Amino acid sequence: MQGSKMYQEVILDHYRNPRRWGRLSPVTFSHTGENASCGDELTFDLRLAGDGETIEEVAFTGEGCAISIASASLLAEELPGMTLSEVRDLDREDALELLGIELTPMRVPCAVLAEKVVQDGVESYDDG
Repeated sequence: MQGSKMYQEVILDHYRNPRRWGRLSPVTFSHTGENASCGDELTFDLRLAGDGETIEEVAFTGEGCAISIASASLLAEELPGMTLSEVRDLDREDALELLGIELTPMRVPCAVLAEKVVQDGVESYDDG
């Protein structure tokens, strides 16, 4: 299978069958964010390990296009075991790399929404 087609299949699979879909209980913190330009909305729940820094468990819910849901699903699989510091250091390229395909400029906000929601959640947790 060609590279681009393979990644398209991965995206469709994660859209149709998102990993770590649902809500957590108990939860250390939850955060919801949206892409105002297209209406995508995601909520991430995170539970931290006893050290207060390492992500132990992740779940998410939301509504959105294939790119935003697939990106959230892929990110949710990557987060357990990461530290909050590592999450803070993620950038736009990390989110795009998870998807593995070229996106038009209009689709980039869909791809980075999950990362932004999680980072904003970490920031709110830090401020709390």
